[in-house]
Amino acid sequence: QSQLSQALNGLSDRAKEAKEFLVQLRNMVQQIQENSVEFEACLVAQCDALIDALNRRKAQLLSRVNKEHEHKLKVVRDQISHCTVKLRQTTGLMEYCLEVIKENDPSGFLQISDALIRRVHLTEDQWGKGTLTPRMTTDFDLNLDNAPLLQSIHQLDFVQMKVSSPVPAPPILQLEECCTHNNSATLSWKQPPLSTVQVEGYILELDDGNGGQFREVYVGKETMCTVDGLHFNSTYSARVKAFNKSGVSPYSKTLVLQTSEDTQSEEQTLPFPVPLERSQLRRMSPFSSTLNLQPSFSGRSYFELRSSAHQLSLHSSLQSLNSAVDIKKMVAVAWFSFDPSSAHADIIFSNDNLTVTCNSYDDRVVLGKTGFSKGLHYWELSIDRYDNHPDPAFGVARIDVLKDAMLGKDDKAWAMYVDNNRSWFMHNNSHTNRTEGGITKGATVGVLLDLTRRTLTFSINEDQQGPVAFENLEGLFFPAVSLNRNVQVGAWTG
Repeated sequence: QSQLSQALNGLSDRAKEAKEFLVQLRNMVQQIQENSVEFEACLVAQCDALIDALNRRKAQLLSRVNKEHEHKLKVVRDQISHCTVKLRQTTGLMEYCLEVIKENDPSGFLQISDALIRRVHLTEDQWGKGTLTPRMTTDFDLNLDNAPLLQSIHQLDFVQMKVSSPVPAPPILQLEECCTHNNSATLSWKQPPLSTVQVEGYILELDDGNGGQFREVYVGKETMCTVDGLHFNSTYSARVKAFNKSGVSPYSKTLVLQTSEDTQSEEQTLPFPVPLERSQLRRMSPFSSTLNLQPSFSGRSYFELRSSAHQLSLHSSLQSLNSAVDIKKMVAVAWFSFDPSSAHADIIFSNDNLTVTCNSYDDRVVLGKTGFSKGLHYWELSIDRYDNHPDPAFGVARIDVLKDAMLGKDDKAWAMYVDNNRSWFMHNNSHTNRTEGGITKGATVGVLLDLTRRTLTFSINEDQQGPVAFENLEGLFFPAVSLNRNVQVGAWTG
């Protein structure tokens, strides 16, 4: 019995390990599915970028062909005009000479014959060599050398990282998890989504708060670190790099953060300037994800992400479209990305859930991750792709809004839907306030949710579109978009 009991104990340990291993395998299934979705979205975005580049190049080449076409036509038409005038003059001279030959008066004929003969010879000389030769060929001496590009397209494939232990790629700071609280800072980072290089650890560096040299504040395998004991009201720069046996990666982009004002200060007033950063932010799009600061966030904090020669400042303040207001104390900026967990299954995500499109021709709804119940909030949607004149809709919705119909079809969404010529406001399938002016690729739709005044207002390319769209709004609202496969939009928040 003792021997059997000992044997069963060993078998029990193996069974427990097997159960834990099965849990690990099931987690791997989930992770593979999530990685597959993210990888497919990245692949679609990369291929779309190549197609856009090819379309731009095609437009440039067509422009050159059109210029050559216009040049050839001009040369030929000028020669036709010149030749027509000369032929008319020659025909007139010939007709006159034939009439003179019919002259019966010899003395009269002799008086003009010499001059006519010289004029005929002169006119004949003007039709000399080359005059009746086309100045322009009909052929287009342009030959498109597409062989190298076709070869590159055929060679387009996935790169398998089979080289033994390459150096890691630079980590990406996750802005949605980075924040400051009083005199401490929490930073979070990750490896790029498509990186397969093994990482053994990370090195986090911070400067001294006065623009001095960086120093190491953390070395280890974790991807999040909180640094305490910083100076109040100071600006710190942070960066991180990865390492393995082969070496150290380049640094991530530098994140600049400011600690809170001294907590003895009871009250502060902060103006809201017109956000000049928005155009730079939209043009450079350097962010790996978004920043979520909870409503209970205290103190003062702003972030700045430096990229090459440009500097972008993201201040924790909220802006209205046309006015400047003051607030007491500090409030949090609500950054958000699109939410895969609540979206329709046909929605395709990319760019760390900041960009969405759809694989269906029917309208599908996707919500933002953050819900708003009070405060002033403004965000923009950039139209990255717009084919065949669809009707995307933008606005806010309840969490249980219909996901398989245009935004605004039910009573749980308040939206503006727009085509390339005009827009309408829609709620509970009621269409109001048709307004001229639509969207094209590259346009920007702005959404201003003012839960203090309980209103919703829209803009296109920073100009207000129509009147105030909806009033008397109350409750919890999520940013929302409905679109189909002919549209791709990107979110710019905060």
